[in-house]
Amino acid sequence: MGLEERVAALEGRLRAAEDHLAILNLLNSYGPLVDSGSSEQAAALWVEGGGYSYTGGSSRETRLEAPEQLIAVYEGSGHQTLVKTGTAHLLTAPKITIDGDCASAVAYTVVVLREGDRWYIMRAAINHYALIRTTEGWRISERLNRTLTGGDESLEIMRRIIGQ
Repeated sequence: MGLEERVAALEGRLRAAEDHLAILNLLNSYGPLVDSGSSEQAAALWVEGGGYSYTGGSSRETRLEAPEQLIAVYEGSGHQTLVKTGTAHLLTAPKITIDGDCASAVAYTVVVLREGDRWYIMRAAINHYALIRTTEGWRISERLNRTLTGGDESLEIMRRIIGQ
């Protein structure tokens, strides 16, 4: 392999590593942003018109569109009660797959809530993120979040991901 080929291969590997790191940083910024009440910055992790689909609590399935609907939820009384009580949205290390200017990531999320002097896990979910490279960097185009209830949908999402 000649020098030009080696440099091209190194450039490709470097770009892949940089993309992976950028996606990790993007996804891992979500928790501190929503837990600190930084609604607009949290919503800016998505492309305009991107979606966040979730289930849990009294919600069967809800899809919020970025940025306005996400900001409204983060600034709403339900989320603000979590922020003022003390909460942590934790993301496990995601499995990231990059294909050019598109990527997907899969990870668990856990929401921890303070109750007096103790902390407890309020919610655990499986997440699938579709991401796209934009002129501003990587952004979420869709996030699918399903509470780990043992139900068919959350299990199917995990099985599909394992098969990737």
